[in-house]
Amino acid sequence: MRKIMVFAAVVFLMMTQLSFANDNDYHPVPNNPKTHTAFINKIDEDNGKTYLTVDDIQWFEGDAANQVFLKHNKDSGLDEAPDQYYILNESSELHTYEVSGNAEVIMQIYNRTGNLDELDVTWNEQIDLNKLSEAFADNDTFDLGAYPFHLTIENNKVVKIVQQYIP
Repeated sequence: MRKIMVFAAVVFLMMTQLSFANDNDYHPVPNNPKTHTAFINKIDEDNGKTYLTVDDIQWFEGDAANQVFLKHNKDSGLDEAPDQYYILNESSELHTYEVSGNAEVIMQIYNRTGNLDELDVTWNEQIDLNKLSEAFADNDTFDLGAYPFHLTIENNKVVKIVQQYIP
């Protein structure tokens, strides 16, 4: 009986560790009609509200990235999209969205400490909107404007902001 209990405990710990490990892995943001992918151009505060001005893009990964890349880059000499992703930006029109005061912000990489030598990826790190604004404003050391973000919009407000890591 004791051996069975020990075995069950070991299996439980292994499964728990595996589930935690999977939470820290890269997972593509699922496509859905409420999610728009964009480069953030600026973050503004006005009368206690936060606004994002963005350039909407199309983000492709894996086989979809390869197909779109080859369609738009026929003479590149490559057989697939470099790094298995492709960004299509067919319009430079900017859009402004209000951000919900309790919006969820999830980052992959940003300048956490002010020391670029300590810059590293931490998958799906949740931060608050103020921290995102501060990190975005500090573009002299690390430019978050170079990274796409997946914005979930409900009732004309951004309720979730997920940074897309690019290799």
